[in-house]
Amino acid sequence: MEKDQMKEKIKVVVIGGSAGSLEVLLQLLPKFHSIPDFALVIVLHRKNAEDSTLENLIAMKTIVPVVEIEDKTPIQAGAIYIGPSDYHLLFEKDNTFALDVSEKINFSRPSIDLAFESAADVFGPELTGILLSGANADGTNGLKAIKREGGTTIVQLPESAEMPFMPNHAKLNANPDFILDIPEILNYIMPQ
Repeated sequence: MEKDQMKEKIKVVVIGGSAGSLEVLLQLLPKFHSIPDFALVIVLHRKNAEDSTLENLIAMKTIVPVVEIEDKTPIQAGAIYIGPSDYHLLFEKDNTFALDVSEKINFSRPSIDLAFESAADVFGPELTGILLSGANADGTNGLKAIKREGGTTIVQLPESAEMPFMPNHAKLNANPDFILDIPEILNYIMPQ
């Protein structure tokens, strides 16, 4: 598989990140013109707040429809979904999201690991997981689950990350399929 061409049968791309990842997304999202074949789900560590600042910011940076996730929101190709703050994001077999308020994992809710693991269970080889910048180990176990279920795993090149701990931990422990810098991630998702 070429690294500049996503598998044809991908249904969902889940991007996880923490400190420094919003800057990466703000570079990528303006270049997304359409994503007709898959849904893009963003799971970021966020402050515990009930505002939609992140959703509004992302919506201003892309022409792709941005959907705020609520419990039982359907997952549909062609949209960007943002995981809400202070909820774990789960994927259901009926192609909907579920929100969970159980204990924090890796000091975080939403947990990237939990979102990746849940998506891997539902979508298997039709899933791509991308882990961006961050300062803890969240995401590594989730990438392992995606790989185990036949999905594709991508880690941001640690040297290109504002906070390299998270991608470096995944690089060393999750055996990702690809380690890409920001332009390569864009080219993988949106081939020119």
